[in-house]
Amino acid sequence: MKTKIIIAVLLLISYSCNSKKEEQNVSKNPITEKIISLTDKQLKNAELTFENIEKRNISATITANGVIDVPPQNLISISMPLGGYLKYTKLLPGMFVKKNEIIAVMEDQQYIQLQQEYLTAKSKLFFAEKEYERQRDLNKDKASSDKIFQMADAEYKSLRIMVNSLAEKLRLININPNSLTEKTISKSVNIYSSINGFVSKVNVNIGKYVNPSDILFELINPDDIHLNLKIFEKDINGLSIGQKIMAYTNSQPDKKYQSEIILISKDISSEEHSAQVHCHFNNYDKTLLPGMYMNATIELKREPVQTLSNDAIVTYEGIDYVFIKKDNHTFEMASVKAGKNENGFTEIINAEKLLNRKIVSKGAYTLLMQLKNKSEE
Repeated sequence: MKTKIIIAVLLLISYSCNSKKEEQNVSKNPITEKIISLTDKQLKNAELTFENIEKRNISATITANGVIDVPPQNLISISMPLGGYLKYTKLLPGMFVKKNEIIAVMEDQQYIQLQQEYLTAKSKLFFAEKEYERQRDLNKDKASSDKIFQMADAEYKSLRIMVNSLAEKLRLININPNSLTEKTISKSVNIYSSINGFVSKVNVNIGKYVNPSDILFELINPDDIHLNLKIFEKDINGLSIGQKIMAYTNSQPDKKYQSEIILISKDISSEEHSAQVHCHFNNYDKTLLPGMYMNATIELKREPVQTLSNDAIVTYEGIDYVFIKKDNHTFEMASVKAGKNENGFTEIINAEKLLNRKIVSKGAYTLLMQLKNKSEE
C-alpha cells in the first residue's frame, strides 16, 4: 500500500514539473522567423504605409534636483560693531524692507562716551589749529623758537588724527559727525537696511545685549537668488551657459519656473561624480525661499539625427524592431537601437542598414502579430 502511494506522489510531481516546463516554453514563444510574406488580400486588409529614415532635430531631456541658493554678496548679515542693547525692532522673518529703512534701534552708554570724546577732541582741535597758525607766523619772524613751533605743529596734527578716527567710529554706528553737536548727543543709534530685500533671520529680542561679533539679522537680496542643481558627470557635456530649464517643487509639480544656466562648475565631486550648476530664475517668486528643494528638467542641445516615426518601431520581449520592405509582398523584421524621443519621432542609433530602405510605419504591429502567430504554429 505504501509503495503505491509513493509511486502516485512521484508521478504527480513529474507531471507538475513537465507542465511548468511546457508553460515556460509557451510563455516565451520566441519569434524564429524574420521574413513574412503577405497575399494581395492580406496587404489590402493591413493598409500598410511606408516611410524612409530621415534626419530631424531631436532634443533629449535630463532631470535633476537641487536647492534654492543665495550668493554670498546677496546674503547680508547685520551686526552692531560696538555692541549694545537692542531697544527696538519690528522685524519678522519674511518681512520686506527697503534700503535705508530703520530696522532697529540700539542703545548703550559707550555711544554717549564716543560722542563726548569726539566733540571734546574737535573743540581742542580748533584751539590747537589757532595756536599752530600763531606760532607759525611768529617763527617766520624769528619771534618764537623752532621748538615751540614744532610742539604746536605736533599737537595740531595729533588732535586732527584723533578727530578723524573718532569721526569714523561714529560713522560705524550710523552717527553723522558733521551734524553732531553738544545738543544732539544721544544714547541711542539707528541700524539701517543696506538693501531692498527680505528678512531671513532674526536672532535677537528687545532688551538683549549683543556683542560686536553677534549677528542680529540676516537679509536677502532677491535680485540674484538662484537654483543650485546637482548634475551628474555623464550629463555635464550636454549643458551650456544660457540653456533653458524648467524647475518645479515637490508640493506644486504643475507650477513651472523658467530659469537659465548662468554658471557650470568645473569641479567634479569624487564621491557622487557630480558638479554644481547654477541657474537664474527669469521671474523670481517670493514663495521660493533659500534652502527649498526643487526639481528641474533640462533640455539638452538639439542636433540632427536619423529618426523614424514611433509607429514604425515595435517592441517584443524588450527588443525594438522595424519591418523593411523587400518587395511588394515580403517584409523583413530587423532589430534597431532606439535613442531619444520627441514629438512622435525616435532616434535610430544603428541607422546604417536602414538608409534608402522603405520602412513600414502604419501596420508594423500587424506584421509583428503575423510573425508571432507563424512561429507558434
